[in-house]
Amino acid sequence: MNSIACIFSLTCAILLNDLTIPVPIFAVNSMPRVFIIDAVALRSVKLRTQQNSGSLKPALAKLTRGADRALISAALSVMHKELAPPSGDRHDYVSLAPYWWPNPNTHNGLPYVRRDGEINPERNSIADRQNLENMVTLVKTLALAYYFTANEDYAKQATTMLHVWFLDPSTRMNPHLKYAQGIPGRNAGRAAGIIESHKLPELVDAVGLLAGSATWTQAHQRQLQSWFTAFLTWLLESPEGRAEAQAENNHGTWYDVQIASFGLFTGRRDFAHRVLSDVPRKRIARQIEPNGGQPLELARADSWSYSLFNLEALFDAAALGDHLAMDLWNFETADKRSTRKALAWLIPFATGEKRWPLRQQSRWQPERLAPFLQRAALRYREPSYVTALGKLAAPSIDSRERLLYPMDEVSSYAK
Repeated sequence: MNSIACIFSLTCAILLNDLTIPVPIFAVNSMPRVFIIDAVALRSVKLRTQQNSGSLKPALAKLTRGADRALISAALSVMHKELAPPSGDRHDYVSLAPYWWPNPNTHNGLPYVRRDGEINPERNSIADRQNLENMVTLVKTLALAYYFTANEDYAKQATTMLHVWFLDPSTRMNPHLKYAQGIPGRNAGRAAGIIESHKLPELVDAVGLLAGSATWTQAHQRQLQSWFTAFLTWLLESPEGRAEAQAENNHGTWYDVQIASFGLFTGRRDFAHRVLSDVPRKRIARQIEPNGGQPLELARADSWSYSLFNLEALFDAAALGDHLAMDLWNFETADKRSTRKALAWLIPFATGEKRWPLRQQSRWQPERLAPFLQRAALRYREPSYVTALGKLAAPSIDSRERLLYPMDEVSSYAK
């Protein structure tokens, strides 16, 4: 395996300096302590919004409208579900496996049977998964809106939602996923259920955007770090966590992203470095073919969607590596397997130059590659990604991606 090249840039120096503070609460205009979002790009966009940049006004207006709606949203909790956990403790997260359905050949529907690519609607109606996803979405919207506007109402509502889900003894989630993705008639939960917390690294970034608010205090930060310390311990030591660590497909990649992100958030930099140092060997070299295809994802009923899903995790792992002077963006094996090659393999299918040859059970959505191209254009300064973007449905002028991946800067690479 090629050694991982280290990069020491001004960006990394700034970020690494911030990360040395155990419980950082920064001024509103300082560099945000985020691990996956590009902090330098985000701060640049913020400065432009403060200068009333016309090209960003529609996106900022849409973001604040979403945050205004979130202000009247009720805080979500694991206590709200209909389905009781096998433990009897409603603080335990519980969910159903997505592709498992009642057995048509038995009187009680048990044991459930698998139908890959077909999501059982029970999954979203009676358990915790949808509430977890909604909570993360609301907090992200509120935190990003707070970062750009300094409106303390947004920070206050985000703090309330975080407190209810993670910190309040009467409503908090216990820090484990033992009962995630249970299959009626087969098991009470399974290792694969850990994928359901894959958006929590985005929530960790959202918390970093609350720094400087009067509402998100040092005490809140310490308490949430304690929750994630306990969750990380469970991920590392439980049978479910150890099994998920060995998953070879997107589950394994997202597991690495989660534990590395939580390690950085809780101050375990050396641990995060060890995790990410294994990504080239365990993920890139084993998941990506020399031509860029991802065979484990291409075998799925939604092969396009799963290819993007795993690529997103690889991008996130590379972003985390930036905080540790580790260049995963440009890692390549001796036989040319790389994250960048995986992106390149997908581009002609998105732009219509080639027809997708494999099964995609859900709707074909080539435009879903656009955020990857925007993100890659920022990272690689690559004009061909901008050209490919021009062949897809253009992001709307009020798209949130315009705040996260500044299009004015991206477009300049093609000139």
